[in-house]
Amino acid sequence: MKVHVKKGDTVQVISGKDAAFQKKGKVLAVDRAKGRVLVEGVNLVKRHTKPSQSKMQGGIITKEAPIASSNVMIYCDKCKAPVRVNKLLLADGRKVRVCNKCGEQFDK
Repeated sequence: MKVHVKKGDTVQVISGKDAAFQKKGKVLAVDRAKGRVLVEGVNLVKRHTKPSQSKMQGGIITKEAPIASSNVMIYCDKCKAPVRVNKLLLADGRKVRVCNKCGEQFDK
């Protein structure tokens, strides 16, 4: 499955329960097989854990859960908004992602 974001991109949630709060965060991981992304500080879930050999202290752990990649858009710092992405072919043969509005490069 094709995913339009990469690990390390800053994205904004545009759909789902976190969209109402206009949450932004950095992409921590991308699961291309399922088309899902893990975004820092978005879609937090609580997990109840029992004490074990590795973790002596049990309790409630809050962590991020993956969301569908179609629910996020790349956030452009120059435009200060979520934007669509185009691809640009450079002279040296590399393809880079650029902002559709202002032309800012996301791949350095």
